[in-house]
Amino acid sequence: MRVINVMWSGGAAYTSVLKVHQQLLNQLGPQAPVTTWLLQGEAGAEQQAGVHLWHMSSAQLKGRGFWRLLKRWTQAKLSRALSHQDEQIILMDGFGVARVMLPIVKKSPKLRAVIMVHGTTRISRSDLDLLHCIPRERLSIVAVSATLAEEVQQSLPFPVRAMRCAVEPKAYISQLLSRQEARSQLGLPQDDTPVIGAVGRLVDTKGFSCLIEAYSRALSQQPRLRLVILGEGSQRRQLQMLIEQHGLLGKVLLPGHVPHVTQLYRAFDWVAIPSEQEGLGLILQEAVIASVPVIASDLPVFVEQLGVAGHYVPINDCAAWAEAICTALGRSALTVAKQQYLALAPEQSWQNFQQTAKALLGPRQ
Repeated sequence: MRVINVMWSGGAAYTSVLKVHQQLLNQLGPQAPVTTWLLQGEAGAEQQAGVHLWHMSSAQLKGRGFWRLLKRWTQAKLSRALSHQDEQIILMDGFGVARVMLPIVKKSPKLRAVIMVHGTTRISRSDLDLLHCIPRERLSIVAVSATLAEEVQQSLPFPVRAMRCAVEPKAYISQLLSRQEARSQLGLPQDDTPVIGAVGRLVDTKGFSCLIEAYSRALSQQPRLRLVILGEGSQRRQLQMLIEQHGLLGKVLLPGHVPHVTQLYRAFDWVAIPSEQEGLGLILQEAVIASVPVIASDLPVFVEQLGVAGHYVPINDCAAWAEAICTALGRSALTVAKQQYLALAPEQSWQNFQQTAKALLGPRQ
């Protein structure tokens, strides 16, 4: 069974999506024939084995302007790269990629389609018409959490399967750096200075502006507190200006893109996830498995994973976030971390993920 993993692009903006897809594909075993297509391509990805770059523009992929006239040519080009003699699975990154690939799947009975939905998406009338053209036995729609599956299901007359993506606990824990090593890599004090960490792209929906505002308020009660936000993105300049306006230079760090960021969670006393929306939030899982407690926005997908063990804060309520940070630092981080680990149940979650992944990508019964 050959799998073609089709994604819009690569790079930092797609790190979480790539990670989820790779975890899913790993369940097929090391010998499984898998090829990844990056429709737009990404600099440096040429060095990765099994990756094919198409270097197509957004206008070409969406059939806009001049490319509307050549839409069939684009699809024919992609179709020729597939072998239609053997059964194949086309694993697609969301409905954007599905709009490009489903017309090809429609014409070949040897192709099965799996649409992985990673976040909130708009389903158009034309999307529904296209989905109706694919026999149900050749099409699976999968969301990365039960919360997201329920949301997507409201827009579709087709079953949406929930497959909460998970992290393999033993392998993940084995690569973690110690608190001292992680703090050394980030240039943080080696003493008991409390540090709040956050990880994600520097974009509006991640809520980092509110987190910085909340941190500035919390300093009155926690003057030694430091904040580190790991990631890169279009909001960097705005966040840097906010840090300067509040006189937080040297107290709030924006190291940018840090290699092997998943090894560094133990540098933090707590991890803050102030997102306005999330399809899953792998950061939550990674922090909890690293035995670092989490404060998160009051989103259903986070409640789905941590239940009553979670520390939830209203979205974009900077005063509430400041209070939550101060309250958290007054509690035993070790005790909360243990409670959240039990709630997340990483070992069982990983087993469930493995079983669902193999059923999804395995041979048709």
